[in-house]
Amino acid sequence: MARHTPIIELRDLRFAWPKQALLLDIAEFTLQPQQRLFLKGPSGSGKTTLLGLLGGVQLPQSGCIKLLGQDLSQLSASARDRFRVDHSGFIFQQFNLLPFLSVLHNVLLPCQFSKLRQQRATARHGSIEEAAQALLLQLGLTESLHHTLAGQLSIGQQQRVAAARALIGQPELVIADEPTSALDADSREAFLHLLFSECAAAKASLLFVSHDQSLAPLFDRSIDLTELNRATRKQEY
Repeated sequence: MARHTPIIELRDLRFAWPKQALLLDIAEFTLQPQQRLFLKGPSGSGKTTLLGLLGGVQLPQSGCIKLLGQDLSQLSASARDRFRVDHSGFIFQQFNLLPFLSVLHNVLLPCQFSKLRQQRATARHGSIEEAAQALLLQLGLTESLHHTLAGQLSIGQQQRVAAARALIGQPELVIADEPTSALDADSREAFLHLLFSECAAAKASLLFVSHDQSLAPLFDRSIDLTELNRATRKQEY
């Protein structure tokens, strides 16, 4: 990746689900390396669809989606899957942990699917296990919890495991989809500061999606998807 290549670059992106009205029409959007961006928008505004497009799960009807300079539409479905796991870490609203696996094994999952992240984790910490343990400790989960089944954790603990899983192997992009919605205000802000710290250590950009406007001042940039999306603006007239 060239020094000034954006992590995310969208140009004239248009997307509609089959037999439905145009959902996304974005002229231009970029996310720069190591930038923290807050993205808000009401339910139904296309936030989840946009994240699917950024992950290469769907492709737009027209326009360009580039991650780290790579046009996703130029890759096959399997290549997009590999590219996503190599370069992006996701923190989902429901965390999507595997409850029958231990905390440690949940965190290690991306390294099972990405040789690149496995290599990065090993180079930084000596082994993927040590990388996972270091992240868990930094996120406030003591060694006594590392072999606990993920399904036995509190919501706050599961959230931190999901963050460690997203961060292991230093992906260039971390995408967080409403990960603080189940937490109280104090816990939300404390978690965000931990997430910021770990993203900075990994030199990762952060795209954080939330309804909670009170968190926006903590970020480098804040964008309202309804203002970015020309399809939304057209529906208002």
